Amino acid sequence: MQVSLNGALRSAADGNGSVDVDAATIRELITKLVDRFPKLSAEVDKGVAVAIDGVVYRDDWTMRIPDDAEVFLMPRIAGG
Repeated sequence: MQVSLNGALRSAADGNGSVDVDAATIRELITKLVDRFPKLSAEVDKGVAVAIDGVVYRDDWTMRIPDDAEVFLMPRIAGG
């Protein structure tokens, strides 16, 4: 699947705005991305959200990802 990255996540992924990753769950996706781009680890530690087909997941990393899903990884945004 293609995973879109933006902002600091793109920078941490060596400037890649889109990355091909084979993963069944959000946890597996994050693990594979960090293995491939170790600089992403610091960004993940700060907090990320994953949007799958327009639905944003912030904490449930057990969620399965459909093969044909549109996936975006983004920094978490805190409001005040």
